[in-house]
Amino acid sequence: MARLSPQPQSHAAASPSTLGDQYRRVREDSRRLGEPLSDADATVQSMPDASPAKWHLAHTTWFFETMVLKPNLDGYKPFDERFDYLFNSYYETLGERHPRPRRGMITRPALDTIFDFRAHVDEGIDKLLASDPDPSVAELVELGCHHEQQHQELLLTDILHLFAQNPTKPAYRDPQPLAVEPGEADDARFVSFDGGIVEVGHDGEGFAFDCEGPRHRVLLEPYRLADRLVTNREFIAFIEDGGYCDPLLWLSAGWADILANGWSKPFYWEERDGEYWTMTLRGAQPVDLDAPVTHLSYFEADAFAAWSGKRLPTEFEWENAVQSLPVEGNLADSGRLRPRPAQAGEGLRQMYGDVWEWTRSAFSPYPRFKPAEGAVGEYNGKFMCGQFVLRGGSCATPAGHIRATYRNFFPPDARWQFSGLRLAEDA
Repeated sequence: MARLSPQPQSHAAASPSTLGDQYRRVREDSRRLGEPLSDADATVQSMPDASPAKWHLAHTTWFFETMVLKPNLDGYKPFDERFDYLFNSYYETLGERHPRPRRGMITRPALDTIFDFRAHVDEGIDKLLASDPDPSVAELVELGCHHEQQHQELLLTDILHLFAQNPTKPAYRDPQPLAVEPGEADDARFVSFDGGIVEVGHDGEGFAFDCEGPRHRVLLEPYRLADRLVTNREFIAFIEDGGYCDPLLWLSAGWADILANGWSKPFYWEERDGEYWTMTLRGAQPVDLDAPVTHLSYFEADAFAAWSGKRLPTEFEWENAVQSLPVEGNLADSGRLRPRPAQAGEGLRQMYGDVWEWTRSAFSPYPRFKPAEGAVGEYNGKFMCGQFVLRGGSCATPAGHIRATYRNFFPPDARWQFSGLRLAEDA
């Protein structure tokens, strides 16, 4: 996911009362995510690309304290000045910070202290919003809410990676297996689109991150999109046909990763008595054959598409296809926390939720894009190199956080996120 939120596009900020409700709801959601965790669970860092849950809870709070309260609330006293060093992420303009690969070494402060920090900052934000702040300040609070929702998803994906390293495969939530819906997924059908000159990007109404705009025109050739996501059953066919052994299917960098890392199946998969199992937020579970395949790198998604005689969609093809669709699906608020099989229906399905969909589009700036001034403008622009765009959200994405123009991005070898694919072809 976008590693840190940039300045939002200019829009009318919500009223202080509405914004206060949004703020409290988001903060309470984060608190609930931390409830199942012990102090040890919340402290350990399982790999350099992941962060401890305690760090996520503290960093999002540091954002509100540093970006909002310190410059805008008269008389505000920081909770602990040392937190500037501990919980800064990538803000070079704000000073030195603790190295990312060593975040798991922060055994102190304890988790209880982090929750005290959160309460201290919450009190400050309540006072600030009660003072009828300038609209620019309200926009920063709204930005902080969306930034925290990003970290809610990262907290879940990072906890999944952490628990997957434990030989006992503990569950974050109820370990009882989810009911597997009977029957096989219907064959994917392809939906045609005429192409032409279309408008993409955020139109300025409501919140959006800066990388979602400016709105502009693009030319699309006629194309077709699969009406559902690729399933585990279909990906197993790719595995059994030697998909991981055929260099002709793979981009050069992807083939190098196979040779270096021994990839032979999706991340978290293992074989037990001839059956595939996978690690989930409910512990180790049998692979649901008709659910969308997930935890794939861009390289694996692209290789599967090549094996299928298809391709990945561009991000603009994806965005054009969802223009008239409601933003609904199997998102984090469903409580499932695992992709589910496509439901019967006509037209495009699973466009939101379940898994982030890799596109073949590089994460690059739109025409007329300019990063914001000041510290909040350090991201996303500086990440517009070596990343690919994903669209649509996942089963760990908070509802209300995703939209048609949302551009997630990761390097092409990333596998620990809920990332999968939908096939496309030229019409």
